[in-house]
Amino acid sequence: MNFELTPEQESIREAVKGLCAHFPESYWRERDTDGVFPHAFYDAMAEAGWLGLAIPEAYGGAGLGVQEACIMMQAVAESGACLSGCSSVHINIFGLMPIAVFGTPAQKQRMLPPIARGEVKACFGVTEPNTGLNTTRLKTRAVRQGDKYVVHGQKVWISTAQVADKIMLLARTTPIEDLPPGKSSSGLSLFYTDLDRSRIDVRLIEKMGRKCVDSNELFIDGLEIPVEDRIGEEGQGFKYILHGMNPERVLLAAEAVGVGRIALQKAAAYARERVVFDRPIGQNQSIQHPLAANWVELEAAQLLTMKAAWLYDNGKDCGAEANAAKYYAAEAGFRACERAILTHGGMGYSKEFHVERYLREIMIPRIAPVSAEMILSHIAERVLGLPKSY
Repeated sequence: MNFELTPEQESIREAVKGLCAHFPESYWRERDTDGVFPHAFYDAMAEAGWLGLAIPEAYGGAGLGVQEACIMMQAVAESGACLSGCSSVHINIFGLMPIAVFGTPAQKQRMLPPIARGEVKACFGVTEPNTGLNTTRLKTRAVRQGDKYVVHGQKVWISTAQVADKIMLLARTTPIEDLPPGKSSSGLSLFYTDLDRSRIDVRLIEKMGRKCVDSNELFIDGLEIPVEDRIGEEGQGFKYILHGMNPERVLLAAEAVGVGRIALQKAAAYARERVVFDRPIGQNQSIQHPLAANWVELEAAQLLTMKAAWLYDNGKDCGAEANAAKYYAAEAGFRACERAILTHGGMGYSKEFHVERYLREIMIPRIAPVSAEMILSHIAERVLGLPKSY
């Protein structure tokens, strides 16, 4: 059992850290203030070839695994870019995996290289206002009419829709009432198509953090999607998006660890330098011990995250580990960010020291893409063999 990064993985981490050094925390504080998408960062990541890290080499990517993606995204988060930096490129890293796995050769050739090169931006349209985490109850309807589908419906919490050119959309092609009992996950189809703003009204959601990576409500009225933009078979879309769920959870875990680490670094540095009662506050065990506990928790979260990534890359079942990593890393990251503010005292509440931004952004992996309660239910049922609770 080897816990060291390979030379290739170490080079990825160092190269990404070097790129992120050109985008200091002042850059991210400005984006947090003005809400402008971090185009310069996105373009730099694209030019360096990082956006295609997990896309197959045949379609313009590097063909690397979730382990390497975790290393990259953790380095981005740990630079102080936090979830703002990670979310700006997140869909490029894992979002189009259903195309890479289930798309036709023609679709892969048409859809993947532009994303790998950073020539287009995409968003992921799944969540709806009245269904939440119950994806099988989606109501957005896609009706086939000849060589196209016509879509009507609503989506919510759709990131990057303000700047996206494309949308990966999950919609119902068979009404749920027409399905056999217990088959509600059938009848959903997956599409990757143009985000036609003449047919999709994109409305910004104001939120507490990650202002520069927008979140939105989408109102879809008569969107026309060519049949050739449907991924895989009609009615099998839910199965296809499941393929991307475990990597998504693992990447969120890696990002949460990265945010926790930069928070811990800032807190420790402040504790070494801040003098009160003629001694640095870091000399007090009441300051030392919580920070030391944060380090332990983040290290444990890192190990769990990389185990889940290794399992996925080696074709092994990793559902429990991916969910556990996301759960534990989000909690460990949150506690580190909270402690960073408390260590800074009053200055922790100031934007000048950045740690308040960390706390606002670390709430994202605590909430999305699946709640802590759903994760614990999954582990209780699938690992511990307890009866289904919902």
